[in-house]
Amino acid sequence: SLRLIPQEAKQTLDAFLQQSADEPEGLEVSAPEASGYEFQSGGVVEMLQKLHDKFLDERTALEKEEMNSKHAHEMLVQDLTAQIEQSTQDREEKSESKAKHLQAKADAEGDLQDTTTTKEADEKYLADLVA
Repeated sequence: SLRLIPQEAKQTLDAFLQQSADEPEGLEVSAPEASGYEFQSGGVVEMLQKLHDKFLDERTALEKEEMNSKHAHEMLVQDLTAQIEQSTQDREEKSESKAKHLQAKADAEGDLQDTTTTKEADEKYLADLVA
């Protein structure tokens, strides 16, 4: 998690922590000065605010990227579904067309057989009449 913190922020934190370590402890503490309390962690607060803003920006960018990826995936699924439906319909149409052609061929062959048989019978009848 330290790699996410910018170098400038690390330096500010180190300076703040070093400042606390330099102050005397226990009996070494002298009476406070009359000037009053001064807010000393302004740099840390400012750094934390910048980090907060940075993380919000990163999160927003990642959420936008995720939404774009999700949309692209949904479009791909929709396109593939349409392709499957179209291919299924084309296959069914070809199957029906093939069945119709096979039926027409069978009908034509049957008609040819009937015509050939009738012709042969007529030729035989004619030959019998002429003879």
